[in-house]
Amino acid sequence: MKVPEPVSLGRLREQRYAEVLCYPRYDAKELEKRIGELKTLGVRTLEFTGEKTAFNLPVLGKGCVGIVVAARTETGKVALKIRRVDADRAGMQREAEMLRKANSIGAGPRLLSASDNFLLMQFIDGSMLPKWVEKLRGRGAKARIRRVLRDILEQCWRLDEAGLDHGELSRAPKHIIVGSEDKPILVDFETASLSRRASNVTSICQYLFIGSQVAKAIQKRHFRVNREKLVEALRTYKRKRTRDNFNRILATCELQ
Repeated sequence: MKVPEPVSLGRLREQRYAEVLCYPRYDAKELEKRIGELKTLGVRTLEFTGEKTAFNLPVLGKGCVGIVVAARTETGKVALKIRRVDADRAGMQREAEMLRKANSIGAGPRLLSASDNFLLMQFIDGSMLPKWVEKLRGRGAKARIRRVLRDILEQCWRLDEAGLDHGELSRAPKHIIVGSEDKPILVDFETASLSRRASNVTSICQYLFIGSQVAKAIQKRHFRVNREKLVEALRTYKRKRTRDNFNRILATCELQ
């Protein structure tokens, strides 16, 4: 794989980079403000790599709120989320607050810093869960996937207990990265909320075992889950969110 060329902050004024920094609508004044913020955050270079694109440049991720690219600070490689100029929010502070809360219970990429237009986070070198499941082969695959799924559910249980609803886990192909040593990380807390009723466990179970392509891959290649029993266990958990009822979900999914 070709190593991406590091782009210094000065070079971000070049049109192709400036358009990404001010995605999707370039503005010279906004560009200078953002370059100043990057300097304050200690960002030295950006790296344009990844499977998504923004104005024909590769990026790590692209959503309704931001563009994610790799960056370098004096401490090493990080993930940088850039607020879109047309985002439905004036700044990134609220998302930083949600991620900070998630970090406090051992979930989410580690938040490093934040400003009006940027989130600086831990860089996770890994694969999105669907791709990781598809590539999983050989002896030990079943045990590995069970460990990863158990870890994901445990993180969702802690989020439920903390009252932090991720908000997008029922359709999560872009929201779980499996990193080194098979460590799953829940990402993208831009729509997370502390005021909604938290439903992370029920949402992630729907995604992992009931209604998605990754659910089909898990059932076809690794192990089957009795959907009727799972739905009943989820209903019980939804009525009364206790550790015993969560353990019943784990047992139904053969993850205890």
